[in-house]
Amino acid sequence: MNKIVVFSCTNRKNSNTLKVARVYEKILISKNVQVKLLDFTILPENITVSETFGNRTENYAKLVSEFLTENEKFVFIIPEYNGGFPGILKTFIDSLHPREWANKKACLVGVSEGRAGNLRGMEHLTGILQYLKMHVYYNKLPISLIGKIVDSEGNFQEDQLKVCVSQVEGFLEF
Repeated sequence: MNKIVVFSCTNRKNSNTLKVARVYEKILISKNVQVKLLDFTILPENITVSETFGNRTENYAKLVSEFLTENEKFVFIIPEYNGGFPGILKTFIDSLHPREWANKKACLVGVSEGRAGNLRGMEHLTGILQYLKMHVYYNKLPISLIGKIVDSEGNFQEDQLKVCVSQVEGFLEF
């Protein structure tokens, strides 16, 4: 059975990013995929000090093992922050040795209130992941105007859901 980790790449509480991550989690479950969701709100608040430059707490080591080391495929749900992606995502990536990422596969989903669906952030992240020797799935999905296409319960409009399902189906074959 496939196992995929979905990253909700913001430490903002109750975010639209987490709503999108949960949609992807449901899609993957409907495809009989074993899925784990890592909500970045659970990352240590002092991650830049406690988990970098050779430092590692026992709890963070367990988190890394559960969500990264033991897995090969990842879906990054990436909100737009100032034309890029959140610093917490870069800090998470930088807190780990490059070998943790090498030869694994990534699927990117950009999320924004604006019209571009975080295209710049996805392109920037693509360069970083490829530098780390990850294989990035070509179908990067920008989700624009997120506030208008997801309701308060986190459900997508039908046409948006179909596009997400199509992306997941392709990533499962990747």
